[in-house]
Amino acid sequence: MELSILNMAGKETGKKIALNDAIFGIEPNDHAIYLDVKQFLAANRQGTAKAKQRSENAHSTRKLGRQKGGGGARPGDLKSPVRVGGGTIFGPVPRDYDFKLNKKVKQLARKSALSLRAKQNELIVLDSLQFEAPKTKAMVEVMKALQVAGKKVLFVTAENDLNVIKSAANIQRTNVVTANELNTYTIMNSNVVVLTEASAAAIEATFKA
Repeated sequence: MELSILNMAGKETGKKIALNDAIFGIEPNDHAIYLDVKQFLAANRQGTAKAKQRSENAHSTRKLGRQKGGGGARPGDLKSPVRVGGGTIFGPVPRDYDFKLNKKVKQLARKSALSLRAKQNELIVLDSLQFEAPKTKAMVEVMKALQVAGKKVLFVTAENDLNVIKSAANIQRTNVVTANELNTYTIMNSNVVVLTEASAAAIEATFKA
């Protein structure tokens, strides 16, 4: 697939980029996307919820009533789960929510997410994205020129550029990642993906490796 390359002013440079159809032109696999997003969110869960079990409750173990003559079964101690302030039955304990997902499935999911953005015309390629110094106003002007202001925008750079990262830091719903940090969740959590020529080449190199 071919896309026109734009500059930071939103104008066509007259150049085109041929994106690899094996990465940007496949039929999106919705189930692979679902699994990869689910795995990403699960891996990011803290898993620190904790409720005290019966044995962990700090209550007296004295008998609450006489052995006989009460008209029913002898009540247990104050730690009993059926009493107010007692232990919790099957309460949550710290755990790891992460689960294994095959590498090929994760690759298919990323390709599917990128292909979906390309298919829906939500993929933009810039010749470069550079600022002399961190400046939010400069990034806002670029977004306005690209007609993506107000949308969830994902900028993908080839390498870490602090000027670009800091320029986008205070803009809501705008995210900057490098090509090797790109994952299915960040792609699907954006309305528009903006690549640079260098980052597009880096993405293709990542999948070939």
